[in-house]
Amino acid sequence: MKILVVGGGGREHAIIMKLAESARSPELYCAPGNGGISRYAKCFDVKATDIPGMIALAKKLQPDLVFVAPDDPLVLGMVDAMQAEGFRTFGPKADAAILEGSKIFSKELMQKYGIPTGSYAVFSDSAEAIAYIRKQNTYPTVIKADGLALGKGVILAQNEEEAIEAVKSMIDGRKFGESSARIVVEEYLTGPEVSVLSFTDGKTVVPMISSMDHKRALDGDKGLNTGGMGTVAPNPYYTDEIAKTCMEQIFQPTVEAMQKEGRPFTGCLYFGLMLTPDGPKVIEYNCRFGDPETQVVLPLLDTDLVDIIEAVYEGRLAELPIHWKQESAACVVMASGGYPVKYESGKVISGLDEKGQTQGVFVYHAGTKFTDNQFLTAGGRVLGVTATAPTLPEALEQAYAAVKTIDWEQVHYRHDIGQRALAVKQG
Repeated sequence: MKILVVGGGGREHAIIMKLAESARSPELYCAPGNGGISRYAKCFDVKATDIPGMIALAKKLQPDLVFVAPDDPLVLGMVDAMQAEGFRTFGPKADAAILEGSKIFSKELMQKYGIPTGSYAVFSDSAEAIAYIRKQNTYPTVIKADGLALGKGVILAQNEEEAIEAVKSMIDGRKFGESSARIVVEEYLTGPEVSVLSFTDGKTVVPMISSMDHKRALDGDKGLNTGGMGTVAPNPYYTDEIAKTCMEQIFQPTVEAMQKEGRPFTGCLYFGLMLTPDGPKVIEYNCRFGDPETQVVLPLLDTDLVDIIEAVYEGRLAELPIHWKQESAACVVMASGGYPVKYESGKVISGLDEKGQTQGVFVYHAGTKFTDNQFLTAGGRVLGVTATAPTLPEALEQAYAAVKTIDWEQVHYRHDIGQRALAVKQG
């Protein structure tokens, strides 16, 4: 069996290492891949957003399955293009990937179908948006670019001055290109945040184990927002009772809403939730596996991922029992010094074996290249070091012990991943 994975980050490495565990022993390909992925899959230098290039590669390789992992190619319609050429492809088509591709679409869908989310208003004129914000006069307020912006299209304005600056930079200054031609001004929700990934074939939705992301660059949740500095799973705030509420009020209604809109969603649907005093509400949807959530969720999966992908593609997810290990997982992201602003690449990484791994953990490569028999840094987030163990304290201890054995010049990581989760459990 041959599988082609589209993408080249830590999430894709986690997907590939999970596929490598399959009883089918698949031959794995990845484009564009990275240094760590190249030790598990044959990599091809085709950009994840290059649809004609990826189709040409698929025609050459003739894979049995194509797994489109990142948001950009999904929103651009890579799944549509692959399926039109007869390739069995995992991921939503463009008309369903719009759930992430347009914040306005997702807010309007939730409003139409009564799915709990924060109140909001949509603007394409900066003066109108500013007038609305002044009238609301509640801070912080959330200002979001409508389209994809590499996870950076959300600004939490703490006061009127910051809100005005955000609106003008997005609408007038096109800070995120056409993605910010229209914006959503949204109510600021409070409470613990939870990420829940789910498998869905458009009818059935099967939530995966919940996780907790750590977005800020520095210890104590300080510093700039990043793509994620670490994760733990399961999320202790996400109780069985909350899970039941989410299934009834959010997960199933979302999948049914997309069916009713004639946009059936198949693949991985990510729910970014806020557990507010009024109950769980949706902050955002993603149309794919999250990064770095995937790096703690997939190691806990106890069912063959290839079987799940086929069940999703064939619309028979309801027939497949999906099992999880009764363990905890912790991922510590090791980044380049200066990330998420300015950083240098090309630093030699020490402490990894020839597979790019180290004993007792999973080392997921996000930004590396493999050259002259050594691994070099090639991005902001470089590695995600993940440990699984019977308890969260043990998983964290193992992950951090491994982190200490890996090094490069100006390495940066947080020292407090999982501490909030531990405080909940102890409390």
